[in-house]
Amino acid sequence: MKKAEFITGVALAAVLLSSGPAAARGQSTGLTAELRGPFDLGSKWAPGAQYFQQETQYVQLGFDGRRTGTATYILRLKCVPAPLSGKAGDEYTCAAFEYRVDDGETLSVPALAGWSYVVAAEPEGKDASGPLFGLPHARFEGLTNSRGAKLPPAIAYSVYTCFVDFHSFHDVFARPSPSGRSIADLKSVGQRIIHYSAFSEPPVNLGAGFKPGSVFRNGEVSLEFKGIGLVDGAPCAVVGYDSGESTLKMIMAVGPDKDMVVNGGSQYKGDLYIDLATRWLRKTTMDEFVVTEAKFPGTAPKTDSYTVRHLQLRLVGRPEVEGK
Repeated sequence: MKKAEFITGVALAAVLLSSGPAAARGQSTGLTAELRGPFDLGSKWAPGAQYFQQETQYVQLGFDGRRTGTATYILRLKCVPAPLSGKAGDEYTCAAFEYRVDDGETLSVPALAGWSYVVAAEPEGKDASGPLFGLPHARFEGLTNSRGAKLPPAIAYSVYTCFVDFHSFHDVFARPSPSGRSIADLKSVGQRIIHYSAFSEPPVNLGAGFKPGSVFRNGEVSLEFKGIGLVDGAPCAVVGYDSGESTLKMIMAVGPDKDMVVNGGSQYKGDLYIDLATRWLRKTTMDEFVVTEAKFPGTAPKTDSYTVRHLQLRLVGRPEVEGK
């Protein structure tokens, strides 16, 4: 659907509000035709570099329902599509990465500022031997903050997860795939599909601290074309996603021949807003609910935890990313 066609649909809706019943019925028929589609959500991006800001909040909850801690992570990225970058894939540059624990000081991660990397067009997000999206694990090891302090393992892993989250939305859910059902198969409002990433098992080990066998198992991942909305004045397809009932396992070395094993369950869901004129992802929301049980070596008792994650990703202007 072209942008002009959508504007015509909006105008029809405005007429309905000021017309009588007979006129409303006629105009409603036209509006229904406009919204029926078919839509093409798998076409190529409009040319040009794009800029994104992603904010993720982790909320730790006790099983009495009280908050026990929060952490907020802000990632700013520039994307230069492959035809413009001249490289083997889309080039991304991290303009800045910041985080804040509870109500403390906002700190940056200097080593990530200005870091560029290329994500090749791999439908499943990884090749047969490489890490997720080609993100080098070494880049996230030994990170320090703007005060010179080394990031604790949990913080460092969350930093890595922010990049994985971005590319999961931007390059897996919001882009077509030649090898399975994807957003390109959604042609009309109300349609729902099972995504090709359903029941996949992406590895989540990161560096020496996380051992092979650490894995996240997606449930029945689905996409649903919910309708049409506006983001910053731009008409967008609203596509809901749902991970289904997912599980995770993390194996972490805590000593010679001693491992801590974390098992848990997760479900995440939210909405993608795809610009109908440019096909770029303009906005993403996510809420994830995670329950885990950690088993330590020896006779130490198991530890249960409940974490909620809230995420919002937005397409922003260049000054909001490169001006920081």
